[in-house]
Amino acid sequence: LANTNYERTHSRTLLLARGLQLMLPLMAAWWLLANLMNMALPPTINLTGELLIITSMYNWSPLTIMLTGAGTLLTAAYSLHMFLMTQRGKFPRHIIKMNPTYTREHLLMTLHILPLLMLLTKPELVMGPLS
Repeated sequence: LANTNYERTHSRTLLLARGLQLMLPLMAAWWLLANLMNMALPPTINLTGELLIITSMYNWSPLTIMLTGAGTLLTAAYSLHMFLMTQRGKFPRHIIKMNPTYTREHLLMTLHILPLLMLLTKPELVMGPLS
């Protein structure tokens, strides 16, 4: 996703990529889906992983709950910040011509999301058989 922004804006600065939701609404949907999965939105496999890590860290030392909680909070805050900085706001004036999204980009995103969705429906593939 970051590379598709770079291909269109020729910059890695998030401020220069503002307002892309207006020009590329389907790409904004991919950004939203990726960010929600990154923030461990239920029922994604990331939530399962974070809960397992948090409980095992707490069982190891109760003080680690503050560190893992802060890490989770920072991850969610940065994901929301990144989404808002790249998708919302006024469209920048320095971009004169914007190429549309290509089928290969949507195929690439689909091929990245499909394994996560399959793990969501059948977590036994990673976690082992449930007894």
